[in-house]
Amino acid sequence: MHVRNTKGIIGIFIIINLSFGCGYAIATINTAIAKTNTSKDVLSSVQNVETDIPSDIHTSADFNEFWDLWRQLKSRYYLQPVDDKKMMYGAMAGLTSAMDDPYTTFFEPKSAEEFATALSGKFEGIGAEISTVDGQLQIISPLIDLPADKAGLKPGDLILKINASSTQDMSTDEAVSYIRGAKGTPVSLFIGRVHITKLPNKTEKKNIETKEYTIIRDAIIVKSVRLIWEKNSIARIQITSFNQDTDDLFLRVVEEILAKNVKGIILDLRNDPGGFLDKATAVAGEWTGDQIVVQERRQGKIVDQLPGTGSGRLKGIPTIILLNQGSASASEIVAGALHDYGMAKIVGMKSFGKGSVQDYSEFPDKSAVKITIAEWLTPKGNSIHKVGIKPDVQVDITQDDLHAKRDSQLDKALELLGAKSVVKTKRIKK
Repeated sequence: MHVRNTKGIIGIFIIINLSFGCGYAIATINTAIAKTNTSKDVLSSVQNVETDIPSDIHTSADFNEFWDLWRQLKSRYYLQPVDDKKMMYGAMAGLTSAMDDPYTTFFEPKSAEEFATALSGKFEGIGAEISTVDGQLQIISPLIDLPADKAGLKPGDLILKINASSTQDMSTDEAVSYIRGAKGTPVSLFIGRVHITKLPNKTEKKNIETKEYTIIRDAIIVKSVRLIWEKNSIARIQITSFNQDTDDLFLRVVEEILAKNVKGIILDLRNDPGGFLDKATAVAGEWTGDQIVVQERRQGKIVDQLPGTGSGRLKGIPTIILLNQGSASASEIVAGALHDYGMAKIVGMKSFGKGSVQDYSEFPDKSAVKITIAEWLTPKGNSIHKVGIKPDVQVDITQDDLHAKRDSQLDKALELLGAKSVVKTKRIKK
């Protein structure tokens, strides 16, 4: 996940205020209606009509057809009266979906409020990041120790039905609205899990195992950082998402690590869907200092280079990063930067591959839009969008590992750092 806010965010989070630009685009459509001499019943519902059509509207875009359709729905649809605002929201959602980008989304006011609440790390639901991949809803990452994780959902699981309703052609935001709900209430997910078998002729055979999961929703309060001390003074820092509290919690962890004779660090970013950009640059900066952590490219040109905002206090400490298929966006930014500078090796599986930048802004009526405005690159200029980051040492979690409750990825990281097995766990509290 990487988004930008007015203070500067990433991944599912980067926000420059586009309210004026977006509002102007809507006013532009309103202008078109005024110039097409449509019926008075349409004009009477239109507000804030401007006087000029922007010069960048392509000549093939005939807004007469749009407003003719509007007028027909207003006058001919069999259930009357037709809700103007609902039609407008539908048109706005259609504009974003026309970009054919799952990360460019329009939010009606209620959905916008839920999205903002999720960024704060507090909401009610099952505790899983979902997205649309190749037209199919998927679990990107279940958050650790929350209902989805406890029920057994895994990164890459296909969401085929929600409460018996097919997810075919269902948007990610629509799916989220169905999955979230009051604490203590159930939601049923019909899941497809892909199993790949390697054949003797070096080809692969895919089988999909289906199963229905009934999950009880709970209050989701995500503490994004925890510190786990492993054998031989190895510190494992687990970051579950880059939320509003991440930098403060991470700084506490760094101070505790530096107060001890730490021999190595495992930065565990598995199943971390991402979050705010400034939190990612703060975390990476504790290794990189003020070196460039991420670059933004728009229309083929580098438009920004963002440095780390940490103090570089962890530089020189042997570090291994754990990634898997659920590691996305902000977590990939951190991993990509440390790997480019040779400050960390990566163990696990190839990451998700979310390398685009979104801008989020609200309209006066509290509806909102999230627009992909750029792609991000690692310090060396590598793009990971739809590609992911490949580990230096590939280790998968097998079915045998799951049955034995064995973490083979963590075991490999500990082996590389000269230690094995967990000694104690300490949660960082605010």
